Amino acid sequence: MQQEWQTGTIVKIIDETESTRRFFIACDSNLAFDFKPGQFVTLDLPIHEKKNKRWRSYSIASAPDGSPVFELVIVLVEDGLGTNFLFKEMKEGDQLTFRGPVGVFVLHEKIPEDLFLICTGTGIAPFRSMIHDIKNHNKEFGNIFLIFGTRTKMDLLYHDEMQSISNEMEGFEYIPVLSRETWNGRQGYVHAVYEELSANKPAAEFMLCGWKNMIDEARQKLQLLNYDKKQIHFELYG
Repeated sequence: MQQEWQTGTIVKIIDETESTRRFFIACDSNLAFDFKPGQFVTLDLPIHEKKNKRWRSYSIASAPDGSPVFELVIVLVEDGLGTNFLFKEMKEGDQLTFRGPVGVFVLHEKIPEDLFLICTGTGIAPFRSMIHDIKNHNKEFGNIFLIFGTRTKMDLLYHDEMQSISNEMEGFEYIPVLSRETWNGRQGYVHAVYEELSANKPAAEFMLCGWKNMIDEARQKLQLLNYDKKQIHFELYG
């Protein structure tokens, strides 16, 4: 059964990077916005006459907390009708029409002993939601590796926040990887990192979110490492 459209109000906008913004949206119903970490919402934006060409879907970046407010983190696409409208036309206090939450890119009830969360760009959004939910509810887990690939350090969304959580949560390791900037952390691409860390972990599970090229390559590499397709879950961005 398809969900009804509802309205929400943008209560806060934060410029996270030069091309990425965080949008905080409050449901106008004022009811708690309940969702599973990893799910997404679809916005209906006035950018086209045809309904299905107006719809844009974004993963929820915040964790469920019983409030009517949820967060989306959105990158400006140069020729994207949807993101250009959101960045240039929408301001705090404006209303949006949305539907959701929906999606099955969520954690199992029992978190596997070794879980790899691999992302690029705004693909960190569902993983941020998951990590906060695990932390907030003291959920049991073995080892969680969040491997986040971007071009430069300024592109690392929620960087300080993830570092702080990594210092607080034993068993959670945050590993940012830069492909186009020299720094004191990991350099190159995410693939070398998960290939190295997943060695001798045959029961590991992998969740991939971000750019299509990264996901396609990761799926191929993981299957070559003898991981079953059932151990690999993914959500495409763009």
